[in-house]
Amino acid sequence: MTRAVGDPAVFTSLVEQFSPVLHGYFVRRAPGAADDLLSEAWLQAFVARRTFDASRGSARGWLFGVARNVLAGHIRRARRVATTAEPAEVDPWQAVDQRLDAAALAPELRRALADLPAEERELLLLVSWEQLTPTEAAAAVGIPAGTARSRLHRARGRLRARLSPERHLTLTPATPARMDRKESA
Repeated sequence: MTRAVGDPAVFTSLVEQFSPVLHGYFVRRAPGAADDLLSEAWLQAFVARRTFDASRGSARGWLFGVARNVLAGHIRRARRVATTAEPAEVDPWQAVDQRLDAAALAPELRRALADLPAEERELLLLVSWEQLTPTEAAAAVGIPAGTARSRLHRARGRLRARLSPERHLTLTPATPARMDRKESA
């Protein structure tokens, strides 16, 4: 799909294929702005489509990188508005409670996620929520795949250590069959 991403006609198939997962990414992080953020992400991806390099990863990972940058810009703008207006809490994780199966675990999990370094948290959420492979998540974050796998391992270990041992939380991708043997870490 190297050449295909640059081809406007084929780009339409990417929009059809990845809009639902990118929309879910935005809904979980900025529910009130998800539709606008999705539109902005597709606009930026279309403009930058010729910069896609298949040797650096899949189109899916590249698109999540674009989405991540759009979300970061949105959060920065929201913080600027919040500092110029009345102080209001900007919490990109407010949708976490809605996505948990066990309501009793939500406060503990929220604290544990907040305590993770930002890049480890983002990698963990890209793999767990968005079901990206570690290699795709690495491309989205802009780091080498091996670094992503080690940070992902470290993040999972930190969460396991923080959460009560009697509770069980799946911190691995829901579809491990998608991952190749190298990415199982």
